[in-house]
Amino acid sequence: MESIRPALAKIRLAAPQRAYNRPLLCQCLHTSAARGATPLPHPSVPGPPPETPQAQPSDAAQRVARKRRQADMMKQAREMRESYTPSNKPKSMLAKRFWKDVSVKETDGGLQVFLDHRPVRMPNKQILTVPASKPQLAAAIALEWDLLMSAQQALKNDYIPMTSLAARAIDIEAADKAGQSNIRNDILAYFMRVLATDTLLCWAPEKVINDTLQDGKTLRQIQEEVATGIIAYLQTHVFPGVEIKPTLDPNSIIPVEQPKMTQEVIRGWCAGLPAYELAGLERAVLASKSLLVSARLVHEWSEAFAQSRPAAEGSRFGIDEAAEASSLEVKWQTVQWGEVEDTHDVQREDLRRQLGSAIVLVSGNAS
Repeated sequence: MESIRPALAKIRLAAPQRAYNRPLLCQCLHTSAARGATPLPHPSVPGPPPETPQAQPSDAAQRVARKRRQADMMKQAREMRESYTPSNKPKSMLAKRFWKDVSVKETDGGLQVFLDHRPVRMPNKQILTVPASKPQLAAAIALEWDLLMSAQQALKNDYIPMTSLAARAIDIEAADKAGQSNIRNDILAYFMRVLATDTLLCWAPEKVINDTLQDGKTLRQIQEEVATGIIAYLQTHVFPGVEIKPTLDPNSIIPVEQPKMTQEVIRGWCAGLPAYELAGLERAVLASKSLLVSARLVHEWSEAFAQSRPAAEGSRFGIDEAAEASSLEVKWQTVQWGEVEDTHDVQREDLRRQLGSAIVLVSGNAS
């Protein structure tokens, strides 16, 4: 076997070598000539784009029923969770309601809200007392406390908005009596910042590409129409003779300052407001982002201006008018593009709730 291997090796070396064709690295996949795509003209349709599909607004009763079902489910889950907790675990006094009845009593200083026999107090332990001429405010505060399920909820301002608003007015009144002007100065500084970019004076551009119409009017025309009526009332009865200009030029995004005389007159009027009117104006400005709309609303309902206010002809300037004037652009967009459920409707109702709380605070028997 060992002698055969060298012979086989010689035979292999002597044999002629075959030529192997190596495959090419590049291979053509097709032989047809390359052609570019033929562009087609984009079809053009004359006129504005078609209307967007409108979302059907849900019924208010259905939303309330759905939220009640959700609240019941959360309550049942909470009760089941509490039933499985150890019984020896101590419970906080804040987790339960320690009062049964809520009432309003008239005292020498004014109206007070009582939880059984305990008066409602402010965070500084002072008894919450509202003027005797504001029974609707005391009733609203009593209703808030009657709806609470536990004392822990009273620690959140969202559950007691009228109580917090009345406490704010009392704090301003106490600071005025003590000769402290820091609270008023902070509020006035905020008012002037809002006036520089007041929502009522921020209008859409005059010329907008593909601008649409609603009820035959553009957004700017509606904004001008609403602002003209409010400004005319303010220039006649609140800020006599002042010049109020739009915040934005037609082709500019930089706000235009109001004249110095206008700023001084408006600041002086706000500085002279009583405590409850100033607190109500602050709440309305925070909600509407418009000092002019808020001033119009406060002047319409405040008992401090009952004697100087002209007699109302027809319907009064109320919650709906103030809310619409401060949210014209949002309303325009929702009509054009549709409403987002649990977003736009919640914001709309929250705006009306806050403006209504300002009316309750400033109004009284004389208004």
